Order: sequence, then C-alpha cells, then structure tokens
Amino acid sequence: MRPILKNKLYLYLTEFFAGMAVMAVELGASRLLAPYFSSSQIVWTIIIATIMIAMALGNVFGGRSADKDPNPDKLYRRLLIAAVWIAMIPALGKYVILGITGLLVITVSHNLLVAAAFLACMILFVFPCFLLGTCTPSLVRYTISSADDSGRTAGSLGACNTVGSILGTFLPTFVTIPAVGTAVTFFIFSGVLLIIALVYFLSSKLPRMRIPCAAALLLFLLAAIFGNGRSFAFWETDLAYEGESVYNYLQVKDTPGSTILSTNVLFGVQSITMKDNSLTGMYYDYALAAPVMARQAKRMLVLGMGTGTYARQCLQYFAGMEITGVEIDEKITELARIYFDAPREAEVVTYDGRAYLAADSSRYDVIMVDAYQDITIPFQMSSVEFFTAVRDHLREGGVMVVNMNLRSSAKDGINACLSDTIASVFPHVLTVDVPGSTNRVLFALSEAFSREDFEAEAAGLEDISLKNLLLKTGEMLTPYLSSGLVLTDDRAPVELLGMQAIDEVIAEELVYYKKMFDLYGIEGLLQS
Repeated sequence: MRPILKNKLYLYLTEFFAGMAVMAVELGASRLLAPYFSSSQIVWTIIIATIMIAMALGNVFGGRSADKDPNPDKLYRRLLIAAVWIAMIPALGKYVILGITGLLVITVSHNLLVAAAFLACMILFVFPCFLLGTCTPSLVRYTISSADDSGRTAGSLGACNTVGSILGTFLPTFVTIPAVGTAVTFFIFSGVLLIIALVYFLSSKLPRMRIPCAAALLLFLLAAIFGNGRSFAFWETDLAYEGESVYNYLQVKDTPGSTILSTNVLFGVQSITMKDNSLTGMYYDYALAAPVMARQAKRMLVLGMGTGTYARQCLQYFAGMEITGVEIDEKITELARIYFDAPREAEVVTYDGRAYLAADSSRYDVIMVDAYQDITIPFQMSSVEFFTAVRDHLREGGVMVVNMNLRSSAKDGINACLSDTIASVFPHVLTVDVPGSTNRVLFALSEAFSREDFEAEAAGLEDISLKNLLLKTGEMLTPYLSSGLVLTDDRAPVELLGMQAIDEVIAEELVYYKKMFDLYGIEGLLQS
C-alpha cells in the first residue's frame, strides 16, 4: 500500500474529482459541439449516450482489471492519460470535427449532422470517459478492507462520486464557461485530474514514473498554451467578438455594410444591423407587413429580441411605436448595446418568452415570435397552448408574426406542424417564403385579412423601398390551408422535425460539394 493511501482519504478524493470531471467533460462537450452542430436535444442525446457507453465499458474494464491486479498505480496512470487527453480537446477538437464533417460530406447523403456529431463524440470524448469510468470499480476494490464494511464503503464512494458530479454540473454551467469559456473549463478540470495523479506518483517516489509524469505535465502546458488561443471559427478574420454565455456560443461579425450576430452556429444570421439603416434583404423586412396588417399599430412585443433588428426597423419605419422585447440571454442584450446600436426606446426584459406571457397582463397590436434557431426550437414555444397565450395577448385586430427558419417541403415537416398548430388557434393564417433563404414568415390574425386594405395601408408609407417591398409581399402572401397536425405541450417532437428539415437543406447543398469532389478532388472540395 502506498503511503498516501493508508487512510484511504485520497481514494475518496479521487472518486470525488473523477465524478466531477466526467460531468464537466459532458457539459464542455455540448459547448464544443454547439457552434458546429447546434445545441439541440438531439445533440445532447448523442453526447449523453456516447459518454454513458464509455462509462459502462470503463466500469466493466476497471472491475476486471482491479480483480486481476489490485495495484492502484494502474488506475492513476489511467487518470494521467485521461487528464492529458481532456486537455488536448480544446486544441484539437475543432479540427477533428471539421475533418469528420468534410469526410462525411463526400460519403453521406442523409443525417449528416447526426453522423458527424456521433463520430466526433466517439473520437473526442469516449476514450477519456472510458478511463474515468474505471475509477469507481477500481476504487471499491482498493478501499474495501473486509466484507463487513463493503456496503458502507461502496456507498460512501458512490456518494463522493455523486457529489462530485453535482459540482461538475453546476460549476461549468454557472461559473467557468460564462466566466472563462469552454477551453479553460476543459483545462481546469483536466488540471485537477492531473494534480490528483501527479501527487500520487510523486508521493510514491516511483522512478519509472518520472518521465511519464513530466511528459504529461509538458503536454498539458502545451495544450493550455495552444488550445486557448484559437477561436471556434478560426478561419474568420473579421470577428468583432467571439464568446459564450450560459445559453449560447456567440459570434459578432463585422462587415463593411453590416454587423451580424450568429448563435450556436458558425454561420447564419440571428440578428443584423445595416450600417446605412437600409432594409436587410432578409425575413425581418417581410415581417414588417405585420404592423401594416394591424393598422395603426402602436404597441408591439418581440419574443426573441436578439440584438433588436426587428424592433429597430419598426421604430425606424413606424413612428411612435411602443416596443417591449423579451430575450432569455442577457449576454445578447449586452452585445446589442455594444455592437448593434440597440434602440434605447425599446424595453428589453431578460426572460423566457412563454414564461413572460404567463406573467404579463398587457395586450399588443403585434407580437413577433422569433425564437427559433435552425433546429433549436423551444418546444414550449411551438405548442397550441403557447399560441393560444399569444392570441390572448393581442388586441382586437392584432397580428402575430412568426419567423420559421427551416422551410421544409415535407407535408408533415416542422413548418407544416407549426403552421397547422397556429391555424388551430387563429382563423386566418398567411405565409410568405423569403426569396433566397430557407425562411418562411407566417402571419396569424383573428379577423379576416383584406388584401385591398393592406395595399392601401402600404401605399401610404413614406419610405419608397419599404413601400415597394410590402406591396410585393402582399402579392406573395398565400392563405395557409391546415392539414390538422397539432403540436401540444405533451407532444411536440420539434427536435426530430427540425432535424428532418435541416437534413433536407443539407442534402441539397451536398450535391454541389460532391460534384466539386468528383471534378477536382479533395483540394477542390477544401477550396469550395
């Protein structure tokens, strides 16, 4: 028995920090993958499943290994390796993810995101979690002195692991990731494992472990130096900001004509400010039809305020409008003030959109629902109960406008389900597909819509660009015919429906990249 293990306290500390590290890796994994694959429930399922597989295999191996050779040296060597592996994830993870995705682009036709996320998890996270999974059965073997105290000892170890896991859940979410980011979070918890292993070997004075310990420390330091200096979108040269909040990976990109916010993806536009105050050319412009439909709209609620793109446009084009925005991510609201010239006239409340409706007794002329981010669709803001609450907060003649990101041709796809659900609450539903994008804007009204009245209101606008666009929008508006697919709080499989829609979009894009690969090989693909 090594001197450090004589009172067994060190074994309990090892179990505690091993449990903490597993949960920290799991939460860190979600943030590492979010910029590339989103933070949907499907991605979370893949992360949890692969780590549980790793832990189960580690439990089996650790128990058998401890029975065969009850030598704690082997366990602490495994911890040494796990610590170094986890530290290397921030430095190498993004390249592994992009390499896997690039490989699958030329080999997979469907479910690309699922396959890429699964393979990334298998390569990056399974091995260190497998090694950490060997801790509990090994420590039980080393800690139990006799059959008389086996139950108490195993229970105490399990409690240490559980308490460590609890801290490993809360600390990354509420402390380390918001404060210092995902990369440093990996370094912190891998560093703790490294210290546990190094203290064990240094106190044991094993000459044969001096070189492995020195190598592990050197690799950790190199990972800390090189793994924390590159952004997720390392190929971008014009990022004004890149960081993380409790809820999102956040990226602000500055271009000559605009400032753009992307959340949880390395591309796409979640909010935008045009530097010349012109129309954006995006769905926000078409959604400006809502105040016209509501006639003399004076009060608006925006659920999913972002950096205030829609609110800014409404204040610019419709004088005297009173706007309240609801944004769950306070960091986005902060970025709006710094980079996006957030309209001071609009009040912003940090809250969940549906919870805000439940607490709010006010009524509005227009309610904008802009809370869907690609396949990340809050199920509680997609159900018949939610849209009923929206309707109840509209004044007479009020309009709900919804931005639906993923235009899907499937008759039972995400947009069909959302539209059918809305049509079960509002008697009049119209849609317009935004040219050049996958966005569809939906307008829901309790009163009949008159195209003539809309055109008359639009023709009275002073801004020529907006007037022409809205007159064009009026011609494009299509009455929606429901097929009866209704999402409820009890059943709203928005993750699977969203994945189906984005798989459709990706499949169309893959045709181009596969053609590039066939014509020009891997070099042509990379250039594309």
